[in-house]
Amino acid sequence: MMQFTDAAPIAGVRLTRDGYAVAEVRAARTGIQQYAGREVGRPDLAVVNVYRPPESVFSADSMASYGFKPVTINHPAQGVTADSWKDLAVGVVGGEVVRDGGFVKVPLALMDAAAIKAVQDGTREISMGYVCDLAFEDGVTPEGEPYQAIQKDIRINHLALVPKGRAGPHCRVGDQGAPETGQDPAPIHHGDRHMTLKTITVDGLPVETTDAGIAAIEKLRGLLNTADAALTSANTAHAAAIAAKDAELAKKDAVIDDLKAKVLDDAAIDALVTDRADVIGKAKAIDPKVVTDGKSIAEIKRAVLGDAAKDKPDAYVDAAFDIKTKDVKPADPLRKVIADGQTGGVVAASIRDAARAASLN
Repeated sequence: MMQFTDAAPIAGVRLTRDGYAVAEVRAARTGIQQYAGREVGRPDLAVVNVYRPPESVFSADSMASYGFKPVTINHPAQGVTADSWKDLAVGVVGGEVVRDGGFVKVPLALMDAAAIKAVQDGTREISMGYVCDLAFEDGVTPEGEPYQAIQKDIRINHLALVPKGRAGPHCRVGDQGAPETGQDPAPIHHGDRHMTLKTITVDGLPVETTDAGIAAIEKLRGLLNTADAALTSANTAHAAAIAAKDAELAKKDAVIDDLKAKVLDDAAIDALVTDRADVIGKAKAIDPKVVTDGKSIAEIKRAVLGDAAKDKPDAYVDAAFDIKTKDVKPADPLRKVIADGQTGGVVAASIRDAARAASLN
């Protein structure tokens, strides 16, 4: 079901004793009328010839639908109903609907002073608001004119006073008809002006719409851009937080690994103590005055070797010390304690200190 508007001039207007304006107007006609394809739901076609055959225009049901319909000033956004009649109606169509050649003629009464004043000031055309079924089918009229669609089941909703119709003095189908949605009828648009459309590119595709549509699209674009920016910022912050946490965990793992490397088990401590005691014993056997307290094994070896170990790498010092002491037997610490009559000796103290140091490490 399609909704349309027709425009026709008001002729022979007269005033009654009560101040009402009455007239007979041509309200519809038969024949071909042209539309842009987008105006009749076919944007794939540049122009559509719409045929209004006499059997549709002058059918009994269609003619009857004119009677006692409201008259409005311009077209309302939706069809006139009982809920909106009081606010919109300025007059009424009479019941004597007749055929006048290729036209439908109806009586018209205007009861609103502002509407009558508009007619007196030059608003002398009317535009019909109606719905119909638009069947797309190719054909040729009896007069030989080709068409691509036919109007059927025309039903009138209202007549509107408009400043100027676009088809001159003859009634015509309004250009802004829209397809029936299957629920409520589409809005009935003004028959006295074209809807100016502009093209805007949306996601790489051209879209034809009005200034209001462009404003709505731009607003939605702004909201989408804001949402995208917020999402990008949130993702960046999240990635930074994850990276910081990973770095913190890696640092802790490194500390743990370092601590693990420094921890000596019991066997390692025993080996360390034994090695130190052996080095100290050999060092004391060669040089009883050598200082070992608080010295590392490497330092003790270098002290025994003297200048021979100066500026030499640790590997050289280890080899030189082994050669120098290969035939040396370290003194028995217990024998020395007994011999000295002491409760402890240098070696015992060194061993104790080494064990304590290892334990602390």
